[in-house]
Amino acid sequence: MYTVKNFRTKKDLKAAVARGERVETYQPGGMFPAVQNGKATIEGPHYPEPHRWYASVMLQNGVVMAVR
Repeated sequence: MYTVKNFRTKKDLKAAVARGERVETYQPGGMFPAVQNGKATIEGPHYPEPHRWYASVMLQNGVVMAVR
């Protein structure tokens, strides 16, 4: 899964969530259903760049509430 905004680093993602920004997620391709609530794994930056970070997140209605 990805975030709608293309965060360059996991630190940037954590900072945005800490500031209270609304960080939404999506599952590209539609092959697998996107997790809307509970735990999920996010990767970045977006394809076609190589993924350099992964984060475990808690989601509520497709919005990141916490990052680990």
